Amino acid sequence: QVQLVESGGGLVQPGGSLRLSCVDSGAIFKVRTMDWYRQAPGKQRELVATITSGGSTNYADSVKGRFTISRDNAKNTVYLQMTSLKPEDTAVYYCTAGETYYSGSYYSRKWGQGTQVTVSS
Repeated sequence: QVQLVESGGGLVQPGGSLRLSCVDSGAIFKVRTMDWYRQAPGKQRELVATITSGGSTNYADSVKGRFTISRDNAKNTVYLQMTSLKPEDTAVYYCTAGETYYSGSYYSRKWGQGTQVTVSS
């Protein structure tokens, strides 16, 4: 079964940094748009960052200038570098692979299991 596996979450003090990683076991990683979402307790899931297959990126206003999304197609991995972390960044972070059509087949969106990020002193 094709999976996304996140890692890199944890507890960090305000102002600190973390790097999240997400490995895609699928065969078409390089053609998929990849996203990071997050969900804080009692809040709706929020799109944090997106990177297309061509490397174009987009960010939520709340993280612009602090977070950087990147990808390594040779490793089937997408990253989220988070700096200047704030308590309001505390959430479960999810990696997703967007739906796509490739070589005549449809691939639906898939989600990882999530990784907890807690920003607290």
